Amino acid sequence: MSTRNLLLSLALTVAFGAGAALAETPGLGKTITEADIKPWNLDVLPDGTNLPPGSGTPAQGAPIYAQKCAACHGEKGEKPAPGYSPMVGVHKFDKIDTPKTVTYYEFATTLFDVIRRSMPYVSPRTLTDNEVYALSAYILSINKIIGENDVMDAQSLPKVKMPTAGKFIVRFPDRI
Repeated sequence: MSTRNLLLSLALTVAFGAGAALAETPGLGKTITEADIKPWNLDVLPDGTNLPPGSGTPAQGAPIYAQKCAACHGEKGEKPAPGYSPMVGVHKFDKIDTPKTVTYYEFATTLFDVIRRSMPYVSPRTLTDNEVYALSAYILSINKIIGENDVMDAQSLPKVKMPTAGKFIVRFPDRI
């Protein structure tokens, strides 16, 4: 048998053998359902898609911030503990080392998403949706992006105009 025929024979054996091996499974686990995915599908899009029901005001968010956020991000969000980001301040963001405050976000829904997924740092995903709305409202308020009496909910949060809105440059626009 020539080398060429031997290689062809070997390739066909591997191809058909691999297919049969992939078809056999150990029979572990179960098929995942939409109900299984729902608790983990937390992503909030810029247009507000996937924002949960609930609401909050800056006044409701202030005591939550004092209790659950101030230790890391500073009493008023201005002087954080080492290694943490400030929550307040508008910067030019023209240098790599400029601290990225909340005002860096292009969309207010990003703030909600970050808080909901990862805060407080020591116990993420422990805040209720109302607490996340209230904290978002408080942080937006201390940055003077919304008023002290504004209510944040699934309808109002996506409409908040952030200072950097429309100022980001898409690196590869043809890939969108």
